[in-house]
Amino acid sequence: MSHIWPIYCKINHRDPWRKGVKNRMIIYDEKQHIFQLNTKSTSYMIGITPEGYLGHIYYGERLQHIDGGYLLRTEEYPYTPERNKREKCVFLESFPMELPSGGIGDFRESCLDIRDEYGCLGTEILYKEHRIYSGKTSLEGLPASFVTASQMDTEDAGTAVQTLELICQDRVLGVEVVLSYTAFEREDVITRSVRVHNRGEQTLTIEKIYSACLDMDYEEDYELLTLPGAWARERRIQRRRIGYGRQSAASIRGESGHQEHPFIALVTPGTTQTQGDVYAMHFVYSGNFLGQVEVSQHDMIRMTMGIHSYEFGWKLTPGQSFQAPEVVLTYSSEGLGKMTRSLHDFYREHLIRSRYKNTERPILINNWEATYFDFTTEKLLDIAQTAKDCGIELFVMDDGWFGRRNNDESSLGDWYVNEAKLTGGLKYLVDSINKIGLKFGIWFEPEMISPDSDLFRAHPDWMIQIPGREPALSRAQGVLDLSNPEVEEYAYESVARILRSAPIMYVKWDMNRQLSDLGSAYLSKEHGRELLHRYVLAVYRMQERLITEFPDLLLENCSGGGGRFDPGMLYYSPQIWCSDDTDAVERLGIQEGTALIYPLSTIGAHVSVCPNHTVGRVTPFKTRGIIAMAGTFGYELDVTKIPEEDRDMIASQVETYKKYCPLIQSGDYYRIASYQNNHYFDCYEIVSKDKKEAIFVFVQVIAQPNMHSIRVKLKGLDNEAKYKINGTVYDADALMNGGFIIKRPWGDFQAELFHIEKIND
Repeated sequence: MSHIWPIYCKINHRDPWRKGVKNRMIIYDEKQHIFQLNTKSTSYMIGITPEGYLGHIYYGERLQHIDGGYLLRTEEYPYTPERNKREKCVFLESFPMELPSGGIGDFRESCLDIRDEYGCLGTEILYKEHRIYSGKTSLEGLPASFVTASQMDTEDAGTAVQTLELICQDRVLGVEVVLSYTAFEREDVITRSVRVHNRGEQTLTIEKIYSACLDMDYEEDYELLTLPGAWARERRIQRRRIGYGRQSAASIRGESGHQEHPFIALVTPGTTQTQGDVYAMHFVYSGNFLGQVEVSQHDMIRMTMGIHSYEFGWKLTPGQSFQAPEVVLTYSSEGLGKMTRSLHDFYREHLIRSRYKNTERPILINNWEATYFDFTTEKLLDIAQTAKDCGIELFVMDDGWFGRRNNDESSLGDWYVNEAKLTGGLKYLVDSINKIGLKFGIWFEPEMISPDSDLFRAHPDWMIQIPGREPALSRAQGVLDLSNPEVEEYAYESVARILRSAPIMYVKWDMNRQLSDLGSAYLSKEHGRELLHRYVLAVYRMQERLITEFPDLLLENCSGGGGRFDPGMLYYSPQIWCSDDTDAVERLGIQEGTALIYPLSTIGAHVSVCPNHTVGRVTPFKTRGIIAMAGTFGYELDVTKIPEEDRDMIASQVETYKKYCPLIQSGDYYRIASYQNNHYFDCYEIVSKDKKEAIFVFVQVIAQPNMHSIRVKLKGLDNEAKYKINGTVYDADALMNGGFIIKRPWGDFQAELFHIEKIND
């Protein structure tokens, strides 16, 4: 599974932009100097001014004709450089740029700032030429969307995915800038990225490079939708009205983070799941980011997304290039639900590569909340045997198996087995669990180092820190300087050596602190501000090596729960631990925000013990199971100690999840009601692509003193069909327009899962 695997690019006489071929996705009108990118339901238009500026014309519902040049308003600007150079700044700060650059007169947020070797900041990119081709190329060293040969090998091969490259240049700096756009027709997605080549003779410094910009008129009182949170409270949906100035979501923590998420959306007032306009951007990157909207004095909105410029700088010597990560754009005129399903389909088909993507994954049990650091081989085997009896298939050994790791204050970096704890060694434990009938998984935190470790005592310079300053610790640990190739190799081999020693099929790759004290003993002063990006690139290289060397490995990423749950990580692992908060009620909000943009198959969700270890709440075991099924499903408890009544439910929960697993992994997700909004109940639905079956989940969180039942309107069914629910047959149009009656369960924290089956005529 190499980095080159998911690339497909076809250029031949059958290419669909050839004159006379209909249904072209990307069209260039030479007379108007306009590009139009079409997907199934949307169009995106770019224009070129006589001077060569690339202007954004339109993004919205699909247009049938390429006749929007007038929307660029070039005739209205009295101060276009071609007509009046004395007022160029007025033009620059009001023109809708496709990729605005800094230092030359546009005082809005720039997307590209380059400093020359004389210390001057100023970049102006103008159109030179373009390329259009079928398929898509990879982004060197970065995760990115892809199209495979099999996906293109269809009757309409040339129209499924097409790419436009706009080659621009700054003649003063000798810089070539390539703006790449790929249109994914079926998913209604357009991806964007930027590549900078230094073709001049001086060494340049890129001080800012964003990957996408959307300039639009401020026609509506737009709201900004973001997904803020914290540890154990990740990705809570927030909407706020925007006004003049800049509003953003950002991380400067070295990772995407718990606190903000690399996703922003502009929505029109009153947007719901089924109506309203949505403009969304999602960043395929796992480090610092900035997603921002700015309303200018000229009543324009500039929406941007890219690597945060905080502590970022990249030296570009003559002949070198820099590739910025990819941004996923989607537009919906049918509310948030349409956006959700477009992103789900896109990530399932064009970002996740794992062999487990469309297959049933083993039901796992993790020993973290069962034992924490206090376990022995015998204790783990005892849990594994009971788990096997309940139908569980995979045992995962979490933190505490290495070095002298009896608490969280030592041994990170010392990746050798603690045989005083694991009597007989790791191979013996794995073989014993395999004999029980379970597969084996293991936890690592490869990017970290404990000051109390053999590794730190041997290599104190391998930790990220500022010379002469005592570094701040978090969870009593520091971070390895992965910009150093020797450190990267050590970190990779620490994991790979263990995996080579025993039949291990699953790895949980954790990261429990963020980056501070940004100093590197390896990087020179001139390259010091490259540390954060080089760190992320090293993580990508290590995970790419891991899934290549161990192609049958099921990799799950984690960062103190959901601190690095982002599209970049999905390129390497098909699932990510959603949150360290496993309380069923808290998970309703966390999983709702996560499922807004990510497929359920990516959401790590487990049943844990009560009182819950994070919030202390007690919820029924049945409810915990149903809510965890909106994800990868597993258990996080000591199965030998839970009440017998709860333990007896596990086999039926496993059976239920396996029955509906294909539907959960591939179906269309509909949000019906939100406990975060109504404060009483939650409801969501998953419908198969062929509409032959569905499931929906109803959770009563807080009981109400109403005597009547609750009516919920289902979605996504075949309007002309009949469906059976609990033995009763209903017309689909009645279920969707009139609703389904749920007899209110008595008491708090009650949940039910309903199966809907289409009746054949």
